[in-house]
Amino acid sequence: MTGSDTPSSFRLAYVPGVTPTKWVRVWHERLPGTPLKLVQVPAAEASRLLADGGAEAGLVRLPVDRDVLSAIPLYTETTVVVIPKDHVATAAEDVTLADLADEIVLHPLDDLLDWDTLPGRPALERPATTADAIELVAAGVGVLLVPQSLARLHHRKDLTYRPVLEAPESRVALSWPQEEPTPDLVEEFIGIVRGRTVNSTRGRAATPPQPSAKEKAKAKAKRAATGTASGRKPAPGGKQSGTGRRAGAPKGGRSGQPGGRTPGKRGKPRGR
Repeated sequence: MTGSDTPSSFRLAYVPGVTPTKWVRVWHERLPGTPLKLVQVPAAEASRLLADGGAEAGLVRLPVDRDVLSAIPLYTETTVVVIPKDHVATAAEDVTLADLADEIVLHPLDDLLDWDTLPGRPALERPATTADAIELVAAGVGVLLVPQSLARLHHRKDLTYRPVLEAPESRVALSWPQEEPTPDLVEEFIGIVRGRTVNSTRGRAATPPQPSAKEKAKAKAKRAATGTASGRKPAPGGKQSGTGRRAGAPKGGRSGQPGGRTPGKRGKPRGR
């Protein structure tokens, strides 16, 4: 986009737990004239926000509706169990789902994990949000399984967490509304999250194409045909000077003597 078609800013949505700081920093370095505005949105509402045009792109959690949105998976998060600091599970580096069989496992309405079968024992009621579930864990009501970034986001001094083996994991992706072609600023941000350099980012000036080997050989033959292959001008009569004997010189030595001898005085015979 150029001129009046270029947006005054780029809106990037992101869901709780995702930290876009490093990509935002690169954006400001490469496009200082185009502000980037961050739009925080609950995970369950991110897809609708993008589809309705509330942001040009978003850092969301999969899955998304691929009929409406494009998406590039970025990374997968470890699932952890949030527990009180005096919980018996703190003695281990990680836990299994079987270790939680006798625990009340809270399942908030905004849960981000795709469970086939919920682990542990269910609570009497489902908390409305992950933040509410964290409060219940602190009160000793049960434990909570979440992506690690959310455990860090809701950190409390009286709580800790441990990785859970064999639990479903949450995948984070860059997503944007499907359009043809993809808007230039979205392409710029795609390049940033994929680690492209400034020169390789789509939409930037490309390096001029280099001639092929066939084209180089053809150009060399043309120079040779015009006598410029070695940078020397052709000598009169079609012979080049400086190569072999000079033009018009008789065969033999440089002085024209047979055998190439140089005339001179004979020396005295050496004594025996």
